[in-house]
Amino acid sequence: MAEPQNTSRPLLTPGQMGVDYEMRVDFSRLRDYRLSRAQAALEASECGAFLLFDFYNIRYTTSSWVGGALGDKMIRYALLTRGGEPHLWDFGSAVKHHQLYSPWLNHDHNHPGFLGFRGAVAPTAGLMVDAVTEIKGILRDLGLHNAPVGIDIVEPPFLFEMQRQGFTVVDAQQHMLDAREIKSADEIMLLNQAAAMVDGVYTDIVEALKPGVRENEIVALASKKLYEYGSDQVEAINAISGERCNPHPHNFTDRIIRPGDQAFFDIIHSFNGYRTCYYRTFSVGRATGPQRAAYSRAREWMDNAISAIKPGVGSDEIASLFPTAESLGFDGELSAFGLQFCHGLGLGLHERPIISRLNSYREPVELKAGMVFAVETYCPASDGYSAARIEEEIVVTDNGPVVLTKYPAEELIVANPY
Repeated sequence: MAEPQNTSRPLLTPGQMGVDYEMRVDFSRLRDYRLSRAQAALEASECGAFLLFDFYNIRYTTSSWVGGALGDKMIRYALLTRGGEPHLWDFGSAVKHHQLYSPWLNHDHNHPGFLGFRGAVAPTAGLMVDAVTEIKGILRDLGLHNAPVGIDIVEPPFLFEMQRQGFTVVDAQQHMLDAREIKSADEIMLLNQAAAMVDGVYTDIVEALKPGVRENEIVALASKKLYEYGSDQVEAINAISGERCNPHPHNFTDRIIRPGDQAFFDIIHSFNGYRTCYYRTFSVGRATGPQRAAYSRAREWMDNAISAIKPGVGSDEIASLFPTAESLGFDGELSAFGLQFCHGLGLGLHERPIISRLNSYREPVELKAGMVFAVETYCPASDGYSAARIEEEIVVTDNGPVVLTKYPAEELIVANPY
């Protein structure tokens, strides 16, 4: 099993190709690590099996991926059984492809599956009945059909059919998130490579960020660059400028950027499945006093949080370093959620830990070496419409935090100054 990388040396960001002359990502080791973590989580639970529909959990356990239009349609699923190799149900010809090119999956454990495209085929057609019956047969052959089955996410008709056929269904998502919490050296390397790609994208954004360019043009530029780098999914790029900065809408438009605007961007993409969440803020042409002051406060909150990160620290201790919602002009922490918080990164965009004033006082968790998470801060400016947004991605090591996100953010950058 691969343990988190030794950080007595810098975290590696090697080239992306496979080569014979230096150690890079070992995908065989990565697959073994992830499956062993999932199996250990299953063994520690009350369940005889986990039935997984969350496509990050499917990738974690089977190292298979069908993204794009099929990635969120609830038609792919995997069954992980105690002491057994995972079964995978996939879409049409993908099954044959896995049998040919994914030898780590048992040939006979690749099954065609289709449940109806999230209700487009009605449950009365019987596809879910057939699927549950097939799963029940596998579990009966293993002597596990009377044990609870853990499910992560599920369509209600499928859950009802599981119950109709006599299954006791419990929650598997908590167990799977526990399994995914600690990243191996290979996972950290992939997260670091994904962040390096965004480093490069921000260089292009700063060059292009001039009055007259539109938010959506920046999104197009960033998406093109990321796919050229080898991204396997550009999940979202937030581009926010001018009066749209405050309040923060979390999306992009076709707004034309103007002289003196503040603009911030969040680049969310994945490389070999491993995601970034990476904000940077710029002023365009020139910066005002209120913009600089807001940025300084956002940076101070960021630095305070990062300096406190180390194994053994409670998430409530980190949350206490963020400003209150009321101090930012919100009625409560729920209204301000997502502006000052931390969230785990991995195959999913929001893994463990989630650290905020909303949840971390209620149920604090202990930070551990091998956790990887993003730290986000936001500060509205006193002009009433500008705002600063900063995000850094952190690896927790025995020696403290290591920052993966390298594009300069210590001070507010003015793009293309007059």
